[in-house]
Amino acid sequence: MEKIFNNTKNAFELKSDLELDRAYFLFKMIANPTLVSVGTKFTNFALKLNLPVEGIIRKTIFDHFCGGVSETDCLKVVDQMYTKGVSSVLDYSVEGKAEEKQFDSTLEMTLRTIDFAQQRQAIPYAVFKPTGVGRHELYEKVGAKVALTESETAEWNRTVARFESICKAAYEKDVMLLIDAEETWMQDAADDLCEEMMRRYNKEKAIIYNTAQFYRWDRLDYLKNLQAKAKAEGFHIGMKIVRGAYMEKENLRAEQMGYKSPICVSKQATDDNFDAGVQYMMDNLDCMAIFAGTHNENSSYMLMRIMQEKQVDKNDNRVWFGQLYGMSDNISYNLSKHGYNIAKYLPFGPVKEVIPYLIRRAQENTSVAGQTSRELNLITTERKRRKENK
Repeated sequence: MEKIFNNTKNAFELKSDLELDRAYFLFKMIANPTLVSVGTKFTNFALKLNLPVEGIIRKTIFDHFCGGVSETDCLKVVDQMYTKGVSSVLDYSVEGKAEEKQFDSTLEMTLRTIDFAQQRQAIPYAVFKPTGVGRHELYEKVGAKVALTESETAEWNRTVARFESICKAAYEKDVMLLIDAEETWMQDAADDLCEEMMRRYNKEKAIIYNTAQFYRWDRLDYLKNLQAKAKAEGFHIGMKIVRGAYMEKENLRAEQMGYKSPICVSKQATDDNFDAGVQYMMDNLDCMAIFAGTHNENSSYMLMRIMQEKQVDKNDNRVWFGQLYGMSDNISYNLSKHGYNIAKYLPFGPVKEVIPYLIRRAQENTSVAGQTSRELNLITTERKRRKENK
């Protein structure tokens, strides 16, 4: 198969020289774990003291990894990316909330993004996190089949109602909906809710998408069991498949609590598991739809090859590729250039509220082997190409 991901002209065509220089500076910083650690501590300290750092954050890391402070603020980025055929998934990235008022606020914001998506071809999906509409500890209790108190039962019913409101709105407005996965110890309850929403709203096609993190060694079996139910009961499966985002936390908890880690034993095992998940879904595309969230070039080429072998059209709406805004533009824009369905997760929210998300992005880029160096190499190549062509 033709190797397309090294074309930096396509990858960075929308970036000005100044934006490319900023990206180079950011990834240089992120490549240094000590700087990331110090920067994280300083940022948290400055925010606690209400020091005027939001402006600096906005013009650097925020603008690189986020679309704006509100859904309307994102439209400039949404429209710009769509000129190159790259769609957007508006992701309200305010994290770590635990109060009913905040959950209701996330519900309202998610419903607004569904309205936004219905009105714009450039936004094919909406998205939310289960813990955006309910308390983490409550999901954990429900998943573990622990008896709830009367007040907890009422709280859980409100959580389920928010979940249902979002899924119902997505169905009624024909907007595909991604539901993100989180830590294993709360995921069972979220999986059960997602399954019920698929059963209810995916009768004709996939509207509701759960997320499977394939650094978990049990996810292929989960997918197979879900497919057996879908076949028997007559509904479609929508699934975003990713490698995963909580590995260190998962391994540490398993060690501390003395149970087998749910995480694959190695990076290679995770890669193999992810690719097996892609193959399984493509083998069952008659009742499945896949959103392949990956920054891995080999996995992207594999999915392209399978589509070619199975004669699946590049723009078949059952197959989407996805990456995060500000990362892996070489994959996103080159896939789009060749006619594939591609959507970027576009985080947004008030600068101060989105900082936990930005810190996670920096830490993940530091810890994932090769991620930052690959970004730097591509940016360096494009800067050199531009200088030579001036």
